[in-house]
Amino acid sequence: MTAWLSFLVVFLCSWSLRDLVVEACTCVPIHPQDAFCNSDIVIRAKVVGKKLMKDGPFGTMRYTVKQMKMYRGFQIMPHVQYIYTEASESLCGVKLEVNKYQYLITGRVYEGKVYTGLCNWYEKWDRLTLSQRKGLNHRYHLGCSCKIRPCYYLPCFATSKNECIWTDMLSNFGHSGHQAKHYACIQRVEGYCSWYRGWAPPDKTIINATDP
Repeated sequence: MTAWLSFLVVFLCSWSLRDLVVEACTCVPIHPQDAFCNSDIVIRAKVVGKKLMKDGPFGTMRYTVKQMKMYRGFQIMPHVQYIYTEASESLCGVKLEVNKYQYLITGRVYEGKVYTGLCNWYEKWDRLTLSQRKGLNHRYHLGCSCKIRPCYYLPCFATSKNECIWTDMLSNFGHSGHQAKHYACIQRVEGYCSWYRGWAPPDKTIINATDP
């Protein structure tokens, strides 16, 4: 088992031996804020090169990146030069284009190397909403002590004062929903956590739990 495969098992990306054969990668939906808070490294970067490393049974892809900005991980690795991922998409490896886009990349550090995959949050930078960019700069930090609890069917209730109920799965899935695109769950002065909308207008098409 490669180092990255070991990490994926820990980080909510699961599969069976049969999944590997049929080329499947299954990830638990995660709000961008949780993806941010659970990552060792969060950067904005452009991929400037790639190399297939022949380690393990499937190999590892090493991307050379030009780091534009770091949002998380200063104490662990202040400058990132390489990003590692499984070469096979069936093992949740990501495919990044060289010399074309800037990406938001989140990952974990293992033995001095940054690993990412399909179960991490990665996206072309120009596809991020203004609220997500604000979250990366400041707001997500404020909510790392909060808990975002997914709601898959109604009714859903917060069980503690540090919970925000995430309802995107009722009408969307994962990162594509309104709360994922426009909300951060932050801790208020009073000590409880609640959704903060920021720059996004209210969304009247979904249930009230989105806009408490």
